[in-house]
Amino acid sequence: MRRPRKASVVAPVLERRAAVARILKARGDALVVTGIGNAASDVAAAGDDTRNMYLAGIMGGAAMLAFGVALAQPKRRVIVITGDGEIMAGIGSLATIGVEAPENLAIAVVDNQVFAATGMQQTHTARGVDIAAIARACGFRAETVNTDTALDSAIPDLVSGCGPYLAVLKVQAKPTPRAPVPRDGTMVARRFRHAATGSDVL
Repeated sequence: MRRPRKASVVAPVLERRAAVARILKARGDALVVTGIGNAASDVAAAGDDTRNMYLAGIMGGAAMLAFGVALAQPKRRVIVITGDGEIMAGIGSLATIGVEAPENLAIAVVDNQVFAATGMQQTHTARGVDIAAIARACGFRAETVNTDTALDSAIPDLVSGCGPYLAVLKVQAKPTPRAPVPRDGTMVARRFRHAATGSDVL
């Protein structure tokens, strides 16, 4: 039996932390939910903010957590910033989000094609898996971004365009020093809740 032809891989070009910072600079009043590891570090490096919900130890959970926030706060923009390994760990979330189609939700997948936290092993995207195509099949508007010009075009869709929208940012895999991320999960959750709703109720 012939093996299926290997899909082409889009070259990673963007600088990861700079790309995330550009998105956050344009965020306005958007709520941001991060994936684990580098995604949380990159968001924190751009400046800690009460509107940031940093996740830790929830591989594959960022999109679904943000989906719940988007449904609960339909007048607020909700942006997920996560990695390719993290979104692939919860890839079924795209189907659920696509079916419900929250217009206020966008996802930026920072795709360096490796599991940077565990030894730079290749992720699925390094071997041809197309996350943007999966998202489109689930009902998203989605695209792959690998130039500064394309990122400039994608940022308005991430911060204010009609969702659900997903952009795969093809970034270089070079190591970047970890920025400090708040580790008190209860504090982060409470201040995020207050930023989202104005309520301090637990």
